Amino acid sequence: MYQFDSVTAGERVVPEVVAQILAGRGIEAAGMERFLWPEYERDAHDPWLLGDMEPAVARIAQAVANGERVVVYGDYDIDGITASAVMLESLRALGIAAESYIPDRFEEGYGINQPALEQLQAAGADLVVSVDCGITSVNEAAWARAHGLDLIITDHHAAPEVLPEAVAVINPKRPGDAYPFKELAGVGVAFKLVQALQSRLGKPVAGQEKWLLDLVALGTVCDVVPLVGENRMLATYGLKVLRRTRRPGILALAAVAGTDPEQFDTEALGFRLGPRMNAAGRLEHAAGSLELVMTGDAVRARELANGLDQLNRERRKTQEAISVAALEAAGQYADDPVVVLAAADWSHGVVGIVASRLVEKLGKPVLVAQILGSEVKGSARSTGAFNMVEALRANAGILSRFGGHYYAAGFTLPGDRLDDFRASLNAYFRESGAGDYATPEVAGELVFRELSEIDWQLLADFELLQPYGRENPAPLLELKQVTALKVSRIGSGGQHVRLVVADHNGRRLNVIGFGLSERCGGLKEGQSLTLIGRLNKNEFQGTSSLQFVAEHIFYE
Repeated sequence: MYQFDSVTAGERVVPEVVAQILAGRGIEAAGMERFLWPEYERDAHDPWLLGDMEPAVARIAQAVANGERVVVYGDYDIDGITASAVMLESLRALGIAAESYIPDRFEEGYGINQPALEQLQAAGADLVVSVDCGITSVNEAAWARAHGLDLIITDHHAAPEVLPEAVAVINPKRPGDAYPFKELAGVGVAFKLVQALQSRLGKPVAGQEKWLLDLVALGTVCDVVPLVGENRMLATYGLKVLRRTRRPGILALAAVAGTDPEQFDTEALGFRLGPRMNAAGRLEHAAGSLELVMTGDAVRARELANGLDQLNRERRKTQEAISVAALEAAGQYADDPVVVLAAADWSHGVVGIVASRLVEKLGKPVLVAQILGSEVKGSARSTGAFNMVEALRANAGILSRFGGHYYAAGFTLPGDRLDDFRASLNAYFRESGAGDYATPEVAGELVFRELSEIDWQLLADFELLQPYGRENPAPLLELKQVTALKVSRIGSGGQHVRLVVADHNGRRLNVIGFGLSERCGGLKEGQSLTLIGRLNKNEFQGTSSLQFVAEHIFYE
């Protein structure tokens, strides 16, 4: 077994390989203990540091005292769903008969819309609390103010120069906001409001709000915000709650996904639970996913979980068909540094996933949209040093609406401006100097190891870095001069590569390359390889083995 020298960080001992990785990610020795072993009481920032927290809490306290009707206005993705659940459960704990409103992706689109506010007011709503949306809803907030409907906005998307005029606008990305951590997910911002309400109103009992961290972790991980700082702490504690969950909906969803709740990690959330919960909002309406996480009825939970599983199967078929067509269409724009694609039969419910897949294949920013009559509606994904939401902001004169993050955003524009948008966006890219497509998570981090050094102790040391996620990925390894002993193609279409490799001493290692079959068409047994990828544990028929998950396979 390969032995690592250890280093001391605070009162803990950190393996040298882990210390080297953290140092490469910009974490000094003094901060390593805090990073590796987060603590709720120490690492949760004061919610009162967020701008407008005081008027938000005061207004909700007024609603409690007067028995007012409150509506939680959420988004249809998993961040919005979990944020809605967190806010609904907290308001109901305060005695408010809170209701939920999630817009229809296909009929209403993203964010707060005026017809919805009119409908809610007509139904008797006194106060609307948005979660994971609203930061760009200037006109809608103005209507609400003019018509006596109070609005509290909680959001985490990039803030415009002009903020909506509401009772309160809570967003750590507001210009000049004093909150020390800017990368909370929408559910994280909602949870900060819950923390403030708890400290002021005493409900739930102090410490009991931690049981909401299962939802916070689910939304935080699946929204792919950086898993560093406060997000790392929220995900760490949330995973602990999830592994002990009593929520019938989570248990039922885990069952259809073939996942043991006691083994929940970020991969299970991001690749098994998350896609199924998002499928409802992508193909139909997200109400089913919200009901799933909130129901106390095990029978109903199983019905909902089975329905979401079926929708996810349909989503994958639709996504695959669009991905094939979009990749073919991208050939027309091979010279463009930013690829902009659109077609009438590409459902805008899944174009975000398609854009992500094309980013992986093309190594450049991609925007994929659906043409809906005179309007184009789509999703954008970026990579490297290209800030997508800033790029959209620079083209705001062409767009009808937009919003999002550095790497992911949504947009709508008139159909007759699509070519103008493509040309303008590419011109912006060239002028921005963001020509380096290297993904920040990977660039500059390769831990070189011989096969003799790949053992269970190395994996155990790496797992100190869990939970993995954006800006804290599983360590990347490079293995040189290994020989392919066995080569096979697996998967329904033979799209994956499975290898057994060995070094010059005969030491062997199992390797899997997901989606690499096409790129490894000439790979044969006996060839010398260089592998770049990550180490994990493979469970099969009750047996555990070390496995190398290859992201790149190089051979002559």
